Amino acid sequence: MPQRWRKNINLFLVSQFLTGITSMVVQYAIIWYLTQETHSATVLSVATLLGMIPMVALGPFIGGFVDRLNKKMLLIVPDVVAAGVAIVLSVVGTLSGTFPLWLVFVSLFIRSVAQTFQMPTVQSIIPSMVPAEEITKINGQLGMVQSANFIVAPALGAFLYSFISINFLLLTDVLGAIIGVLMLMFIVIPESKVAHTPTHVLADAKFGFSRLMGNKGIWYVTLIGTVFMFLFMPAVSMYPLMTMGYFHGTVFQAGVVEVVYSAGMLVGGAFIGIFGKWKNRMPLVLFSFFGVGVTYGISGFLTGNFRGFIVFVILNAVGGMVGSLFNILYMAVVQQSYPPEELGRVMSVMNSFMSAAGPIGLVFAGPVADAIGVEKLFLIAGIGGIACGLVALASSSVRNIDRELHKRLDAQSVE
Repeated sequence: MPQRWRKNINLFLVSQFLTGITSMVVQYAIIWYLTQETHSATVLSVATLLGMIPMVALGPFIGGFVDRLNKKMLLIVPDVVAAGVAIVLSVVGTLSGTFPLWLVFVSLFIRSVAQTFQMPTVQSIIPSMVPAEEITKINGQLGMVQSANFIVAPALGAFLYSFISINFLLLTDVLGAIIGVLMLMFIVIPESKVAHTPTHVLADAKFGFSRLMGNKGIWYVTLIGTVFMFLFMPAVSMYPLMTMGYFHGTVFQAGVVEVVYSAGMLVGGAFIGIFGKWKNRMPLVLFSFFGVGVTYGISGFLTGNFRGFIVFVILNAVGGMVGSLFNILYMAVVQQSYPPEELGRVMSVMNSFMSAAGPIGLVFAGPVADAIGVEKLFLIAGIGGIACGLVALASSSVRNIDRELHKRLDAQSVE
């Protein structure tokens, strides 16, 4: 019944909101700690790099598990693992009075491994929980939830970081794991058609890769997105240093930037969640390349004072809004382009590809930022975003992805 699926998905969205807040509070606390203790672009780039390696290295091979294993356990186990890592880090920090840098890096790596399993799981179960015609709107609402996390978590994290020792702040991950387990007990997640069938890691990775390449438009966007990530991620990893170093701001101001960017994402998600029944979503997807490129490019020209910081905040609001168009609309297009029982394998390969170039860019991010200035990384990302948008716009296969998809869906409905 419609009322039943709506109640079920709403409960799932609430659980994602609550567990997301606790996880992100801890993530922000760790990054702020590294920023304050080291003031090093290289350390921040290494921290971000460790957060991306699992997605690149493991991503192509976990799709078979996502399609076949119990989805609830794939959501619960990573939360429990992250909570265990937080406990270890908290205990070591309390006993020694400081956090060894190597242990912080290890904890970030393990948290990223857990996230590598959770992300494609969430992406693949949405189509199985809602009617096909509601997928775009529900993705918009999920985007709103994730944006709300990015709004609440930095503000809450900055407040708690100012009053609570990071040793105890880390333990909010434990609270998140408890909330996640309890709420998932009341959520119905349909099993995949291929559940309980044997998992063949290499064969499943090859299958996901072949299905991804089989759709020319989506494959081209994946390649363009890979190039974009190579140019984009170095700037993303430098957000705390841009605020606290270049603009001479505080932890609170770093939190403000994150909140404002996420507020823009929330506005974009709300727009899609309310009006998201377009027949052709690709014009907005392509527009997002240019929008992000312009906002990042302008950021690279700002002066390093308070007035420049205010403009930076405004640009981040706009960038968050237009960036959400790609994240939400394109994900809905991909979800409708493949059967639910294949999505885990396709999504894991696609996520891995689009993340692969990020670590390569991050290897150079720290030394380059230290040599030419952190703001120049934003200029590079801006130019890259505009260039990628032009390449995507020039491809008829990319422009017509949604038109071809709806032709296939209409043909299937007639049959």
